[in-house]
Amino acid sequence: MRAIVTGGAGFIGSTLVDRLLADGHEVAVIDNLASGNLDNLRGAREHGEAFSFHELDVRSPDLPATFATIAPEVVFHLAAQADVRVSVARPLFDAEVNVIGGLNVIESGRLAGARKVVVASSGGTIYGEPAPEALPVDEQHPQHPVSPYGVAKKVTDDYLFALGALHGLEHASMALANVYGPRQDPHGEAGVVAIFAGRLLAGEPCTVFGDGAQTRDFVYVDDVVDAFCRAAAAGSGVYNIGTGVETSVNELYAAMAAAAGVDAPAVHAPARVGELSRSALDPGRARRELGWAPSTSLTDGTVAVLDWFRSRG
Repeated sequence: MRAIVTGGAGFIGSTLVDRLLADGHEVAVIDNLASGNLDNLRGAREHGEAFSFHELDVRSPDLPATFATIAPEVVFHLAAQADVRVSVARPLFDAEVNVIGGLNVIESGRLAGARKVVVASSGGTIYGEPAPEALPVDEQHPQHPVSPYGVAKKVTDDYLFALGALHGLEHASMALANVYGPRQDPHGEAGVVAIFAGRLLAGEPCTVFGDGAQTRDFVYVDDVVDAFCRAAAAGSGVYNIGTGVETSVNELYAAMAAAAGVDAPAVHAPARVGELSRSALDPGRARRELGWAPSTSLTDGTVAVLDWFRSRG
């Protein structure tokens, strides 16, 4: 198939691009390089005419014409303003990128004749702050996001559903847990795994906010990419993409420090306002309808991240 990947120069996006190209598909990447990195596409460029790159913002009025020229069968939308803290400080900007930009991508795909649009949603924010007894949450859990970022992701999911129903556009929304893996940037709004890896290998102290008992559902990037590929061929609606397992930040640090050969304790700082205390997603629907299940253990995945950071010197 011919596919478009928005945000394809980013951490998850570029890993998806590599997988699609390896599977024999044609891939066009749309990325404004605000957070993406062309180095992530070095391998993709070796595929010649099967790969193309277009430096373009998803809010651009030129997006529909670019999509029409590419004529994709499937659109994977991963471009986003991904920092929850930025969404709190600048909710209008967050909405411009994640809602208006997301709608522009969906409509551009539809007008270009795409069969299906698959978007990256946020399982860690669209469900708000679930009660402990509700964990791991499934897709039937009420969606009451408590951050502008989560609201924007929910709104984009709603637009996707509505436009799909109106126009017969196939669609899937991937509600992602805390994705980690090689290529994740340890700076800025990054996952804690990448932050810990960068600092542990640099001999720098790692900061744990609050008491470290807060939990997250960590899912490896290759498993996430596999879910996206499966959703391109089957399924419709929202799919939780996680492991269903809660891991505390303290547990994560202890495991990564041991793997890195570091015996220094983490430094604790005050808890961050608005941070969820617990999070985990039930991936049962993805297993039933997409035949998907995570296959990478947290131990193997974090070792792979540490090895990747070491390889970059």
